[in-house]
Amino acid sequence: MKFDSVVLGGGIVGVSVALHLQQRGLHVALVDRRAPGNETSLGNAGLIQREGVFPYAFPRDAATLARYASNRSADVRYHPAALPALAPFLYRYWHHSRADRHARIARAYSTLIEHCVTEHRALVEMAGAQALLRTGGWIKAFRTEAALQRALAEARRAQVEYGVPYEALDRAALQAAEPALRAAFAGALRFTSADSVSDPGGLVAAYAKLFEARGGQVLTGDANTLEPAWRVTTQNGPVEASHAVIAMGPWSGEIARGFGYDLPLAVKRGYHMHYAARDGARLNQPLLDAEGGFLITPMVRGIRLTTGVELGLRDAPKTPRQLEAAEPRAREIFPLGERVDAEPWLGCRPCTPDMMPVIGPAPRHDGLWFAFGHAHHGLTLGPVTGRLIAEMVTGARPVADPHPFRADRF
Repeated sequence: MKFDSVVLGGGIVGVSVALHLQQRGLHVALVDRRAPGNETSLGNAGLIQREGVFPYAFPRDAATLARYASNRSADVRYHPAALPALAPFLYRYWHHSRADRHARIARAYSTLIEHCVTEHRALVEMAGAQALLRTGGWIKAFRTEAALQRALAEARRAQVEYGVPYEALDRAALQAAEPALRAAFAGALRFTSADSVSDPGGLVAAYAKLFEARGGQVLTGDANTLEPAWRVTTQNGPVEASHAVIAMGPWSGEIARGFGYDLPLAVKRGYHMHYAARDGARLNQPLLDAEGGFLITPMVRGIRLTTGVELGLRDAPKTPRQLEAAEPRAREIFPLGERVDAEPWLGCRPCTPDMMPVIGPAPRHDGLWFAFGHAHHGLTLGPVTGRLIAEMVTGARPVADPHPFRADRF
């Protein structure tokens, strides 16, 4: 089977790449071991974060570092046995998080973020997936006035520097927006330019269905069989293409390593669980309890509770202690009922130490392309990443300068 391009990875990034290549007239195959949307893209908070111009930095103040070191923080936990392997990555992450470096990174990162909502809405319209999309933003709530004021300062900075709007909600306004909330938060921010979805995996599946309806092929195969230039084994037989795009999320590093690219890719693990809502309670939009270290959001399956970051090796067994710690706190603020899922879901966010994805050509192999390392913003940046890759492959003018995201920057 011969194609113009083969895309390895059926998550939001890979499916978006396949769609955009197809829109530019290429014959495309999408290859993964599972159906689209059933790995990392299944379990996120469903946010399309137009406000997310500042990528999540490594803390540099002593108080926060000490709190994380105790390994009892609500938002960050770690596996002690994994720290020796993670130490080089964490040091580089800390290095890039210095205020001046982080500001430079944000200037490049924001060129992708600014297109996230418009690019998603275009695909949603074409895929007929409007029922999964919520507009109107999401809420970040704060238990203390001090934390609220720090967040307000950052929101004002994002508004001034990048034109990102927000609304400040006092206690009464927050209660009016979410009447079922029980806790007395000091206040909140609503990021009004963001969107969210009620089924991230379902959204990816809808995009994949559009891809197939337009003549694309979704094939089951093993990305580890990729060989120049370019051939991969699938259950339907070998696939050959002029271009191959690695969009395998947390598995991308090992595929790239097979071609001699030792990219500094690590993972931030995270968990979710769904709950029924008690007594007819309704949650209108995603809500992050910033100091509680968790987010609750209305999904098709129920109220989804998502955790913060667990630092560990990608394939280590589940240790959902964060979820166990967050659940009682979540029940304090919202009337959660019984658990819907049989066990917690675990996913791995692929991260680079400079907090920016790798998007662009492989430096030493013609026709090989990288699209991974989106960390917390895989869903947010999937469609614009797909557009950027397709524009580079076809020689079109890119929607954003791809230079900051090149693979040889490390």
